[in-house]
Amino acid sequence: MNNLNGIYHKLRKMQPKAARTLVRDILNNNSGNVSLTAKILGISRITIRRARDGSLEDMSRRPKNIPNRTPFEDLILNAEEETHYRYRLLSKFIKLKYGFDISENTIKAVLKRRKIKGKRIRTSNGNVRHLYDYEHLTPFIELQMDTKYILDKKALPKDVYDYILENNLPIFEWNVIDACTRTRFTAYSYQLSAEYGFSFIMIVLLWLRTHNVKEHIRIQLDNGSEFCKGSKKKENQWNELFSLLNAHISPIPIGAKHLQGIVENSHRVDDQSFLSIHPIRCNTVDRFIEKAQQWQDTWNTARPSFGIDMDGMTPYEKFKKKNIYASEHVFNFPVFLMETLISKNGSSMQWLYRYLGLNFYSMGGKYVYTTCHIKLSK
Repeated sequence: MNNLNGIYHKLRKMQPKAARTLVRDILNNNSGNVSLTAKILGISRITIRRARDGSLEDMSRRPKNIPNRTPFEDLILNAEEETHYRYRLLSKFIKLKYGFDISENTIKAVLKRRKIKGKRIRTSNGNVRHLYDYEHLTPFIELQMDTKYILDKKALPKDVYDYILENNLPIFEWNVIDACTRTRFTAYSYQLSAEYGFSFIMIVLLWLRTHNVKEHIRIQLDNGSEFCKGSKKKENQWNELFSLLNAHISPIPIGAKHLQGIVENSHRVDDQSFLSIHPIRCNTVDRFIEKAQQWQDTWNTARPSFGIDMDGMTPYEKFKKKNIYASEHVFNFPVFLMETLISKNGSSMQWLYRYLGLNFYSMGGKYVYTTCHIKLSK
């Protein structure tokens, strides 16, 4: 009888189902005598009854009720799933979007209880290193540029994908985003080419110079075929021309997409807030460009950003806070179709020659708002 004393606990640790089966077998051999079975196995009568009346499998130990569950828990979880922010940014995001002031500690407790961990990207020594010195960054001197293929089946619903094809809407999006203010400049096209890449950079630079942005501008981009495609010769040729506007391009190393984090993150927001919704409301290209203009204006002047050093401000608010001499009319950048722009206004070299003929960027004195001499046609 004593030989079985303690065997239940050892078997329970390895195979709970086998341990309860053992209890039932001994109980049946003793005509259902609970006390005798408990004495043989050296366990309590309650354990015998649980093995007899309950399931052979382990039951969940999760409580039926969570007494410390907050009334806003579902709201916090939905906001986290939408943004993937951590507790500090989530608190600001929820207050701005829903009007609820939930403390950072409450959000941190909810995320910890639900075992939701944030994604952290660190250097090899474990330290966080930002792409820019955001605190001292000046608006419109550090830009990131990228293109997006709109017909991405992994990003858009099938009905939107089919609608864009059926109505012959643009399939490529061109974006330049300012690292300091997150201001964006957008265009669309039906194809990718180096001519379009050079032209879009040129029109953004001309727009900034016309609106009194005078410091040196660096544009960071990848090595796509619409840019320099890894060709050092082409990069030098482009930079020789851009130097006339006190600017240069800086291609990222191959495989270093994380350096384009700001503009890459904007693509995800585009998919969620614009491309998944509005294209199916547009049956013409002009209507699509009009909707894209509204989205760019919303992004630049109404949508709060929670990126590094943005603190929930819109790009326009961050621009005003920096208090630089550039004109606020820079936010009136028109969204356009690349094919239409080039066919109606000539090559980008013609734009450059016209601009340099004005010698506008070398003028000193008080800024006076002037209409850009390069007409942008939609």
